[in-house]
Amino acid sequence: MLNKANKLPLYYQLYEIILNQINSGIFKEHDKIPSEREFCDKYNISRSTIRQAINELERDGYVYKRHGKGIFVCPKTLKQDLFRFYSFTEEMKKLGKKPTSEVINFEIINDVKIANKMKISINDNLYKITRLRLADDEPVIIETSYLPVNRFPNLTREKLDNTVMYDIFREEYGVDFSKAEEIFKPVITRSHEARILNIKNDIPSMMIERYAYEGDKIIIYSVNIARGDKFEYRVILNK
Repeated sequence: MLNKANKLPLYYQLYEIILNQINSGIFKEHDKIPSEREFCDKYNISRSTIRQAINELERDGYVYKRHGKGIFVCPKTLKQDLFRFYSFTEEMKKLGKKPTSEVINFEIINDVKIANKMKISINDNLYKITRLRLADDEPVIIETSYLPVNRFPNLTREKLDNTVMYDIFREEYGVDFSKAEEIFKPVITRSHEARILNIKNDIPSMMIERYAYEGDKIIIYSVNIARGDKFEYRVILNK
């Protein structure tokens, strides 16, 4: 309940009450929360106080408004801690999400720019693999990966359609990843990316460049476009 003798502003107390109800599962994803009138009757506070609490919740990504319909709970942000090597599949499982992938492009190319990034010969052929990553059947990431053909001979689209990609690397090709480096950049979602991710063009995305190493060699270079409304990345710094 609200405590009017508390030094915390009433709007912030209401903010915390609603947030606790969301985090505890009382209000689930896309549930409609009580109306302003219901909050007024329950807590005996002004509509301006309620609006301030709701506006803060909306700004922080916990609720969204639908004109003429009410206020609804946002889907949970997919949080990833960046302190160790991780895979999308495993991280989604930990969050209780069903991870799936759809290969939308598979080809062999020769690309000077990518070769230079990977520090390999410009004459080396590369697999270019574009996959759509989904969580509970909702598109969240477009992932484009580049791999040297001579390190992964006989890789096929069919294998990727039926097996987790990193499992193929470890089990069939004996890859022992030593480290990964990632570079994050906020970007404007391009129209074809927005169409694939099923979002509006004005929703920003995060571009993640990833260099995966085997020993001191880069064996996978990937560019991910992650929905800005779905992902939150956290870096943990140890002393």
